Amino acid sequence: MTAPRFAFTIAATDGAARTGTIRMRRGDIRTPAFMPVGTAATVKAMKPETVRRTGADIILGNTYHLMLRPGAERVARLGGLHKFMNWNRPILTDSGGYQVMSLSDLRKLTEQGVEFRSHIDGSKHMLTPERSMEIQRLLGSDIVMAFDECPRADQPRDAIAKSMEMSMRWARRSRHGFDAGGDHAENAALFGIQQGALDEDLRRYSADALTDIGFDGYAIGGLAVGEGQEAMFATLDFAPGQLPQDRPRYLMGVGKPDDLVGAVERGVDMFDCVLPSRSGRNGQAFTWNGALNLRNARFAEDQEPLDPRCPCDTCGTYSRAYLHHLVKAGEILGAMLMTEHNIAFYQHLMQTMRDAIAEGRFAAFAADFRRDYLC
Repeated sequence: MTAPRFAFTIAATDGAARTGTIRMRRGDIRTPAFMPVGTAATVKAMKPETVRRTGADIILGNTYHLMLRPGAERVARLGGLHKFMNWNRPILTDSGGYQVMSLSDLRKLTEQGVEFRSHIDGSKHMLTPERSMEIQRLLGSDIVMAFDECPRADQPRDAIAKSMEMSMRWARRSRHGFDAGGDHAENAALFGIQQGALDEDLRRYSADALTDIGFDGYAIGGLAVGEGQEAMFATLDFAPGQLPQDRPRYLMGVGKPDDLVGAVERGVDMFDCVLPSRSGRNGQAFTWNGALNLRNARFAEDQEPLDPRCPCDTCGTYSRAYLHHLVKAGEILGAMLMTEHNIAFYQHLMQTMRDAIAEGRFAAFAADFRRDYLC
């Protein structure tokens, strides 16, 4: 029996927390899901098969970086992103909008889109909703993100409202551009992105506009951009409930382990973040008892694993003392082992949350997690 293009089922709920499955042609995605970030067609310091062994069902690719290098047309000529990077499971690609706003020089924002200069070589580019859809189609993305603008939460309300309204117009253009994609549109999914910063009324307007257009899933954008956890959680107390209950909800760019637990508690189903891989390369390990800085001299003769509760190969094979040595010496193996552990820890955390929701004990799990992790 052929797998569906896109189907989301909720298997169990516990309070606002949900666990379920997204079914797609390239495989199932268990939710809540954490997507490791493969910015430039690679999860840094990891082979794709190792990423899969940690339990990841889906990874994220970055439209902005891939359009600049090696180029979406080149990736298409080479057989698409899955073949190019040897990952045969689902890939979600972001729209490129956030990176254009945060990384590019000399950008000019208009109703049509964003004209910008590459942070790599200064070359000029124009990114519009239609071009974003085309790039993601050339890459062969399984879950395509609508093109949007992500304003800072500390801007005046009028500026946030104006930006959100334009993002909703861009969302409709993204829908049309995606639907014109022929075979790709028949096999992939399109997610809309809710904006509105921390304002409940603006987010409701955005959610209603997106629902009217109609998407396979809905992302909560414009958070984790410096507003702090308290403000993010206050927004998540209402934002997920404004979105369709029968579709996945994806919180973009989040986050720390305690962010994930708090967001799942509030009804979020999908996450991505560079934190576990970036932290691993910089000598920080996430554990059930909090984060550890392996550069610290106290680990120089510590023969314990990074985390006795973690099932990953790094924890089963190497001591904190050895990892401390690798990190201090700047050895590439240190970045590889630390990243593998962090990605595996995040996947173990997601599986533990899925189990707790299915068994109706998520509140107890969350309390125990905070007691140990934030101690």
